Amino acid sequence: MSGLGHLFPALKDVSYGTATLDSVPTMRAVPEGSEPQRVLLYIHGGGYVHGGVEGYRGLTGRLAKALNAKIYAPDYRQAPEFPFPTPIDDVFAAYRAILSSDVDPKILVLAGDSAGGAMVVTMMRKARDAGGIALPAAGVAFSPWANLTHSGRSATVRDGIDPLCSVEFLNKLARMFLAGELPTHPDASPVFADVHDLAPVLIQIGENEVMLSDAIRLASNLGEARVRTSLEVWPGMSMSGICWPVSCLKRIKRSSMPSGFLMMR
Repeated sequence: MSGLGHLFPALKDVSYGTATLDSVPTMRAVPEGSEPQRVLLYIHGGGYVHGGVEGYRGLTGRLAKALNAKIYAPDYRQAPEFPFPTPIDDVFAAYRAILSSDVDPKILVLAGDSAGGAMVVTMMRKARDAGGIALPAAGVAFSPWANLTHSGRSATVRDGIDPLCSVEFLNKLARMFLAGELPTHPDASPVFADVHDLAPVLIQIGENEVMLSDAIRLASNLGEARVRTSLEVWPGMSMSGICWPVSCLKRIKRSSMPSGFLMMR
């Protein structure tokens, strides 16, 4: 994902900067010429192993403009040097720090792709269970990597369609990230988690993704737990399409989600 920084550079009408959120280095993107009306914590993907926030300047800048939001993207530590649960702990530390800076949780939204999409749900669970930590207004999960056992049917019938994401590749990332932890741990695989009493969640997934079945299962679990949930399955899309910044922007423009979903919160 780091190569995206060259393909989709910083936008001229977005101010980029850095911040430190409870010792976690963080990229900040703010639209110029307007007063942001909401705050979005964006959790980048990469299987807890690859990539970083520099590759997300194009996406965060476009989200900042589309949503009139101040974007924070934590550059969390990653495996293999920092395996489970360090990436999750870093993002939760950043989340707590944002709330500690007097940001109203009613205007705070979580979003992320792949591993970051899974962490959207995990952050809500950790906030719920910690006590005294507010949940965000909503969460958006792009192509969430929600089941590290890869036991969903699409892991078999969709494998080989998406050149970016094969089951073999995901298994390799999972081993590096888990470092001996069980793949069914609820913090690593939210399809196995108790997801009651969470904020509304929007899940977007491509129909050709190996993670399709698990995204549907996650949405079903959320709905059964009485969490307001929206699931969008995008025809003809694979992960290599659904997670690129330009594709994300096109979906924002074509759909009432996620921009409409976030703006009505």
